[in-house]
Amino acid sequence: MVKVGIIGATGYTGVELVRLLANHPGATLEVLSSHSYVGKKYSEVYPHMLPHLDLQMVDDNPDNFKGIDQVFLALPHGVAGSLVEKLPAEIKVIDLGADFRLANPREYEEWYEQAAPNAKELEQAVYGLPELKREKINGARIVANPGCYPTATILGLAPALASGMLVGDSLIIDAKSGVSGAGRGLALGSHFSEVNENFKAYNVGRHRHTPEIEQELSSVAGRNITVTFSPHLVPMTRGILSTCYGNLASGWNETKVREYYQEFYTKEKFVQLLPQGILPQTKWVQGTNYCLMNVVVDERTGRLIIISVIDNLVKGAAGQAVQNFNLLWGYPEDTGLLMLPQIP
Repeated sequence: MVKVGIIGATGYTGVELVRLLANHPGATLEVLSSHSYVGKKYSEVYPHMLPHLDLQMVDDNPDNFKGIDQVFLALPHGVAGSLVEKLPAEIKVIDLGADFRLANPREYEEWYEQAAPNAKELEQAVYGLPELKREKINGARIVANPGCYPTATILGLAPALASGMLVGDSLIIDAKSGVSGAGRGLALGSHFSEVNENFKAYNVGRHRHTPEIEQELSSVAGRNITVTFSPHLVPMTRGILSTCYGNLASGWNETKVREYYQEFYTKEKFVQLLPQGILPQTKWVQGTNYCLMNVVVDERTGRLIIISVIDNLVKGAAGQAVQNFNLLWGYPEDTGLLMLPQIP
């Protein structure tokens, strides 16, 4: 059994991690840390956990994690970098925040407006999208769990860029997220009366997931890729739907595109291409670690349209972190993650 600690256990991502790891046959939850609830039992924050887990929460002092094998960090950006360097070197780390996702520290400083993590820790980090980075994740000390928007978008676009079926270096990404993506903290923009019966774009052209998406898509394509990324907030709790547009190269049609996508993901448990004509919906992945997608070729405009959906708290965060945990510790990749969607 792998002894696990979670720093930031009371946010939405943290509680989803607790839910998944409490049922994982190879993990035992030993330490739960929370800046806001030190000394309280976990069930005082989340009473539904009382029958399953009732650990008393501690602060993030490194001494509290002695003897722990694996730490998950579910923290805002700018915090994980300084914490990791204080943890014992033998502890493996999966960071669900943004601190280790960007390989170029200057890009991090530009987009996040603060110092990047130390070079020593940054060099140890591997971007944790298992479908594309599985071999590098194996044996890593620090895994940078991808963001929710990047997960849906990169998985959707990777086959198209790997194959050369798209021409041009600029792509358009139109993405929508449920409100839980904003976290559990209070903010005017996520109040019920602001979100209910409303639909809005935000951070258009300047969302911090943009360089992460471009970094990984450029790696897949073998050339520099730029994107126009427009995120939107939808009045629902969970889910991301990403619609991506690119110009299709000559010689490709919908049949060939579908065949390539099917082959690209044929061995992937959690990425599924839907039958032709069936477009994915967020409800179909709610509570699961799956990414469902489909492709459409608009012959009139010559564009390829890719639509992908994930649960932002599972495949977009905690579920993918458990998938990475399984890779790090030699468990079958789907261990603890074979949940069916919650319908309705």
